[in-house]
Amino acid sequence: MTRMSRARVARRIAAGAAYGGGGVGLVGAAAVGLLLTELRLARRQVGNGGGSRVPVADGVYGHAYDIPGEPPLRLAMLGDSTAAGQGVHRAGQTPGALLASGLAAVAERPVELRNVALPGARSDDLDRQVALVLSSPWPVPDICVIMIGANDVTHRMPPTRSVRHLSTTVRRLRTAGAEVVVGTCPDLGTIEPVQQPLRWLARRASRQLAAAQTIGAVEQGGRTVSLGDLLGPEFEANPRELFGPDNYHPSAEGYATAAMAVLPTVCAALGLWPADEERPDVSRREGFLPVARAAAEAASEAGTEVTAAMPTGPRGPWALLKRRRRRRVPEAEPARPSV
Repeated sequence: MTRMSRARVARRIAAGAAYGGGGVGLVGAAAVGLLLTELRLARRQVGNGGGSRVPVADGVYGHAYDIPGEPPLRLAMLGDSTAAGQGVHRAGQTPGALLASGLAAVAERPVELRNVALPGARSDDLDRQVALVLSSPWPVPDICVIMIGANDVTHRMPPTRSVRHLSTTVRRLRTAGAEVVVGTCPDLGTIEPVQQPLRWLARRASRQLAAAQTIGAVEQGGRTVSLGDLLGPEFEANPRELFGPDNYHPSAEGYATAAMAVLPTVCAALGLWPADEERPDVSRREGFLPVARAAAEAASEAGTEVTAAMPTGPRGPWALLKRRRRRRVPEAEPARPSV
């Protein structure tokens, strides 16, 4: 599928989500049925993570930056097993802990992490997760990172419904005062037990959903980072390093790769990135595009960020497409329990 075609499909899905339209198919029904069967067999082969235990990483990171009387930055993680960190054994290896440590180093300020992500969650679980994040006595997070979408594809959730739940989540969090960064649907075509041609169909479905998620999130004031195309080629090239023992969830190195891609956008959303990095760099093919075109570009290229730019343009809302330079994410130190 060309990027222009993906842009049109993504716009249709996002429009259906916004206006209550019916499901817009990602791929043909027969192909979806075959794809789901193979993905479920793949999950059965790998045990869906080799155990459901996820390390608890909640707490305060960046103790060295403690300033008396100054509260830490607050980071919340929402989403599915990728956001939770399923597949690793130590809390410091989870993406939330890695992002908290990296953010603390850039901001030179402690960061308090709260992770409400749930392995196996689909986008319709985000309503519950947002309620937890915004529940008293917890302060509203400074920034929320959402990673969701894979289970929507494997469980055949209509993409319009998936995007509607994500868009509502972004709007609720932004209205509450939090910045929001969404890591879009990962590339299911990288799962080793899935064979061709279903691997191609899985990749196509993943990228279509990722593009539609980008439109929905950006139009509600969030930023997105493409995880699918970031993890896809790198996982294919280094499956033994970037996949965990189950060949389904990322390894510690895989989560570090994802965190390294998301961290610059998290910092930029909080105003912590160098000002000269905020201007489009033509040499990196950055610039302003209609949001659907930017979404299609992002779904096809590693670690690409999309954020709202102009509310209107010749072809609707426009967005800024950025290919930020990744920064190494510091190894996460043990968290201090939240007070």
